[in-house]
This record gives sequence, C-alpha cells and structure tokens, in this order.
Amino acid sequence: MKIYNSYTNQTEEFVPIDGKKVKMYVCGPTVYDYAHLGHARCYITWDMVVRYLRFRGYDVTYARNITDVDDKIIARAQKEGTTPSVISKKYAEEFEKSMAALNVLSPDVEPLATQNIQEMIAIVKKLQDDGFAYEVDGDVYFRVKKFPKYGMLSNQSIKDLEAGARVEASDKKEDALDFALWKSAKEGEISWPSPWGHGRPGWHIECSAMARKYLAPTIDIHAGGQDLLFPHHENEIAQSECAFKVPFAKYWMHNGFVTINKEKMSKSLGNFVTINKLLESYDADTIRFFILTNHYRMPVEFNDEALTSAKAGVKRLKNAVVDLKEYAGDDLAVDLESDEAKAFVEAMDDDFNTSRAMAILFDLATKAQKAKNSDDKKELGRSFALLVHLSDVLGFSLDKSKSGDNKLVDNLMALILDIRKNARQEKNWALSDKIRDELAASGVILKDTKDGTSWIIE
Repeated sequence: MKIYNSYTNQTEEFVPIDGKKVKMYVCGPTVYDYAHLGHARCYITWDMVVRYLRFRGYDVTYARNITDVDDKIIARAQKEGTTPSVISKKYAEEFEKSMAALNVLSPDVEPLATQNIQEMIAIVKKLQDDGFAYEVDGDVYFRVKKFPKYGMLSNQSIKDLEAGARVEASDKKEDALDFALWKSAKEGEISWPSPWGHGRPGWHIECSAMARKYLAPTIDIHAGGQDLLFPHHENEIAQSECAFKVPFAKYWMHNGFVTINKEKMSKSLGNFVTINKLLESYDADTIRFFILTNHYRMPVEFNDEALTSAKAGVKRLKNAVVDLKEYAGDDLAVDLESDEAKAFVEAMDDDFNTSRAMAILFDLATKAQKAKNSDDKKELGRSFALLVHLSDVLGFSLDKSKSGDNKLVDNLMALILDIRKNARQEKNWALSDKIRDELAASGVILKDTKDGTSWIIE
C-alpha cells in the first residue's frame, strides 16, 4: 500500500509505526458558522481513508479536534451579542449534524480545544524554558529560526519566507516569522489563567497538544486540507518537535481545494455553499460520488453539471442494487479473492485512487444485471455481494435496508404499494394512477411487472 507523503513530496510504502495499529489525526473545524462543501470534501476524504484502512485490516484510532476558541468565534459572539461558548456549541452541533447527513463516520476521539488548555500551557512553558519561545506583554511567540527544518513541509526556505514577511512598526515579535503560542486576553474576552497572565492559546498549539495526548508522541498520519499545509501544519511540526524531540507525524496527507470559477471555496471569499443547502438538492451519496470521482489531492471544480453527472452515476448504482436485491437473496458471501476485489484493492492501495475503484463498482453492477437477465443465480449473487460490500468500503449507502430511516421508508412504501394493489384489484384506476403520479412527482418511480410492483428513487 502506497500513499503520497506531503512532507517528502514522494509516494511511499505505508508502514505504520506499531504493526497494524494506525494513529490518525485530522484537523477539525473552527465552529463559528455552518459547514460548507469545502468541509465536505475534506472530511469525506478522510472518512474514505479511515474506512479503507480498516477494510485492509488496520486498527485505526481516528482523532478529529474541534476548535471552539478562536478570533472568529469571539468576533461572531460579539456581533450576535452572546458568548463564544454559545456560538461554538451551536455550530459544533450543526457540524455534527452535517457530517451525519453525509454518512461520515464519527471519529474515535473528538476533543475540544477548551478542554485541553492545561496541556497547551504545559507545552508553551516547556518551549519557553528551552529557549524556543519568548514572552512579550503576556503574549508568547515561537522563535522560528531556532528550528532549522522550518519550511520543509511547505517546501519553502527561511529566506523565501523572510522575503514575503511584513512587520508593522508596532509588532512585538522579535522576528517577522515568529508565531503566537499564547495570546494575552483583551478586555471582555474569554480567557484562562497562565504563567503569562490571563489569555488563550494560539490556534496552532492545540493540535500539537491533542495529537500527543489522545494518540501518541509520533502519530502515523496527520491529515487536513491543503490550505492548512502552511502555516498551520508547518507550525505544528516546529513547536511539537522542539518541545518533544521526536517527529510529530510519519505521513502527512492533504486534500485539494474545492474551487468555484477556479477560485478556492472559502467563507472569507464568500463563494461557499453550505452542506445544508447542498443537501436540499443532492443526497449524501451524490455529494460523495462527486468528491470521490476526483483524486483526493487534486482540486475539484464545483458546478451543477458535475453534481448532476454524479447524481446520474449514483442513480445507476442504486437502481442496480434495488433492482437486483430481491433476486440475489440474503446472506451472500463476499469473495475478496475475486478479480474485481483484487482490482479494487490495487486501485485503493495506489494512494487511494477512488476513481479507478468506483469504475469497478459499475463493472460489478453491469455483471450482476447481465447475470440476472441470463438467470445465472451464482454470478448474480457473487457480483451483487461484492457491489454492496465495496461500495460500503467507500462510504456509499446503496443498500437502502441498512439504516433505520430507510427501513421506515421501506415499511411506508410497502404500505402504499399494498393500498395501490388493492385499488387495482378493485379496478379503482383513478386511485391507482393518483398514487403512481404523486410518488413520481416526489422522485419515486413505480415499475409494474407480472411479478408485482417495485420502486426506485430517481
């Protein structure tokens, strides 16, 4: 299995530090607003990685933090006349709802920054004691030039970084490149007591503290969006490795941007689409299909045409599963030694080549349909079982019977079809047609055959 390591800019064999155990940390959201499609791209990507690693037999501990204290949260609270904790709690809950709606697995550990302040203070104090940090008027800064490897992750030299740095006359830092580890509290702001007075942590320090506390001194995979590569992840490496004298992470992974008109989607640019809004027009599988059709490291251009195409792809796979399920039977064995399963693994082992892996799903759907048409029960069961199993590895929910909500839908549809069947037997064609037409208007298409009536979602 090979993955692209952003730190070395090379595709490397994946060898965890401790056998089959994998410690994976992903930078979570700063909760001051609703999650958008850029967040969906990020967290669906790492959800796919976690699911696949577990499929390959790795024991994954997945941590994803929540930044619940930050300048943006404080500004939002001041704007709305409330407290930062009210803002962060509201949008953390909204984020969790959005992730659940996208069928993104919950992490094994999801720590809040505000619950780990003392761990952050301890790291800042150690950095200061060892000469890597200094305090000015209650603020504590990291001395970047004390860490010779600074810039290696983002492939930038200190000289290049210096050339792009600007320092205002009032700046308290020793050097333009130094970054904040601890910020003194302004009047009325949320704060905690520290050796430097009341204040709050800088953004970068929280991930160093929580990755070490909840996972390991050196983690296997650190992942996040490409926009975090510099300065956030660069700063995490510097402060962690200076404090603890061990590598922070073995592999670094970064997903590409979502773009609109070739510009990165972001709240700061005002060109974002919230997940809630997107789900009004497209289901979770369509959004996942849209994202996984592209390699995770590449940018994804958002437009309705691409999502419409993704919707058609999902429809084809779902219709195949719905159409074939009753013919395939239950308790089917999944043949992971088959050519298709091996091709799926080969694709995913190649730095998570999801587009190649998804092509195999379509191949299986075609084979299953042909097997049904030729009444080849063995091939139908084999292809169908693999289709459902491998789609689940990628996080799709093609088999409607898996969730409680879908079971409710199935039960309601069974009741509606029974009512319609009785109407047809009584030759009440008006009622029968009305049920069919009303369902069609809602995107549910009925198929009347000699064996009865089935339904699919358009």
